[in-house]
Amino acid sequence: MRLRVILEPSEEGGYTALVPSLPGCISEGETREEALRNIQEAIELYLEPVDDDMRFSERAEFLEVAV
Repeated sequence: MRLRVILEPSEEGGYTALVPSLPGCISEGETREEALRNIQEAIELYLEPVDDDMRFSERAEFLEVAV
């Protein structure tokens, strides 16, 4: 999977990295390389399934939609 990352120098020093397609997925680092490592870890955690996410009522429907 390839995701676009925005890497921006911070006013306080270091870098902020965010992923526009994953709301709230943001990280930072003292160096460009550290910020990129940190955002990669943040993406992995963001996309990791959580057990609570997979609990649905017996009446739940599972559908697919095309966009």
